[in-house]
Amino acid sequence: MLNINKEANGNVCTFFLEGRLDTTTAPQFESEIKDSLEGVSSLIMDMAKLEYISSAGLRVLLSAQKIMNKQGSMVIKNSSEEINEIFDVTGFSDILTIE
Repeated sequence: MLNINKEANGNVCTFFLEGRLDTTTAPQFESEIKDSLEGVSSLIMDMAKLEYISSAGLRVLLSAQKIMNKQGSMVIKNSSEEINEIFDVTGFSDILTIE
């Protein structure tokens, strides 16, 4: 289960993720992102309450990053040690901006 809360403020869009980003929840999150990126130059993913991310979730982040490379920046914030480990092991920590 994944709870997605979105906060749009001018050209900044922040997603607050809570729960699990996996094969079941990734398509919903992907469509939320795609519906939200028009005119956005700063995309923030707050993962303070994200417990788990699967390869499907990583794919969604990668496609969001590709879009944002063309129109601004994307930052991952507040990710847990477990999530950061997944980013490290998969090489995503080299692709994503993680604060």
